[in-house]
Amino acid sequence: MGWFLCSGKSNQATKKKRKKPVDQIQVQTTSGHSPFPGDCSSSSAYSWSQALPLAWHSFLVRNFEKLKANPSFNVKEASKNGGPDHIAAQTFTFRELAAATKNFRGECLLGEGGFGRVYKGRIANTNQAVAIKQLDRNGLQGNREFLVEVLMLSLLHHPNLVNLIGYCADGDQRLLVYEYMPLGSLEDHLHDVSLGKKRLDWNTRMKIAAGAAKGLEYLHDKASPPVIYRDLKCSNILLGEDFHPKLSDFGLAKLGPVGDNTHVSTRVMGTYGYCAPEYAMTGQLTLKSDVYSFGVVLLEIITGRKAIDNSKAAGEHNLVAWVRDLYLCFIFNLTARPLFKDRRKFLHMADPMLQGQYPLRGLYQALAVAAMCVQEQPNLRPLIVDVVTALTYLAAQTYDPDTQPVQSSRVAPSTPPRAKKDGDRKLPSSAGSQKDRTRRLN
Repeated sequence: MGWFLCSGKSNQATKKKRKKPVDQIQVQTTSGHSPFPGDCSSSSAYSWSQALPLAWHSFLVRNFEKLKANPSFNVKEASKNGGPDHIAAQTFTFRELAAATKNFRGECLLGEGGFGRVYKGRIANTNQAVAIKQLDRNGLQGNREFLVEVLMLSLLHHPNLVNLIGYCADGDQRLLVYEYMPLGSLEDHLHDVSLGKKRLDWNTRMKIAAGAAKGLEYLHDKASPPVIYRDLKCSNILLGEDFHPKLSDFGLAKLGPVGDNTHVSTRVMGTYGYCAPEYAMTGQLTLKSDVYSFGVVLLEIITGRKAIDNSKAAGEHNLVAWVRDLYLCFIFNLTARPLFKDRRKFLHMADPMLQGQYPLRGLYQALAVAAMCVQEQPNLRPLIVDVVTALTYLAAQTYDPDTQPVQSSRVAPSTPPRAKKDGDRKLPSSAGSQKDRTRRLN
């Protein structure tokens, strides 16, 4: 799936200043303790400007302003004008990268898209395996997106973000050199059955979902100003050893709103099926736009379906619409708590390739998180910090098919407990103390 373009005008602010979350989510445990470790919305979330030298912070903002004013502004100019010394990434010659990929032979090709091609290579002097993205000179990712990605990945570092090793800007050649991720993309493991890979089990899926959410949390809450990813999708989640997930491809990333601003107005770019509806219609980009995209990815992880799949029956082409229309009922009030229309059917939402090997309650909770993320009203979607909390808990509740029941879609599941208060948005869990703490979702 490629990028799409559309435009529109805003008639409503979609993001409010985040102080206190409004709605609640509660997961109780048999021990009577909250599963949420600490207060993730507290001051413990340090800012990017504290984590990085102030010079780098101002360097990024200043160069983004120059890029807006002058689209031909390039990496070398950015390095000269204002950085501590230079952009924190190696520079490679085109000759070096051609040698690393055996002159870009087909046997080294990892994949391709609207931006160009990605090759596996090996740097001669270090013998390091790398992934080299060669941008199509006539493709969708131009000089602006190239510089954005170099700047972003030179300054942002997190275990769940892909590492940029270096770049090449020889003449009109534009190449990016990343760490090599040996297990490919999440899309490969969910949708590419031709590869003959063993399908991901439930525990691995929850681990990937939690890790991807942590990468997004870093961009939203640890960066100052925040960064809006804008192109979150399965093909941009790469997998390292032991299925450790990392977000990649930051060419469309934008600096988020600061101060009293509620959104960033921009030309709409993204991937069909993942783009938040209010962003597609108005051009107003907020952090909640990324949360919607993450919800789509989480639904893909749970169901094994593609975000858009025209091979499905009529009414099932769009994953979010299928989930919303057939299985979910949204109460559009202050809580907008998602409820399953028929709880006997939600087993059918699990990927058949799981063969029933997943925890029933975990499935319900994961679906509830995804449903809240893809709500049409952005202010009703959760903050990514609360999504991380919920998914980290789910990832810790490992499923063992040898000791736990295997589900059958022919058997009606027991009804998960309902939330105790209509004003609280809660994830069902095992019984526990009424004193269990709640986590609020905005």
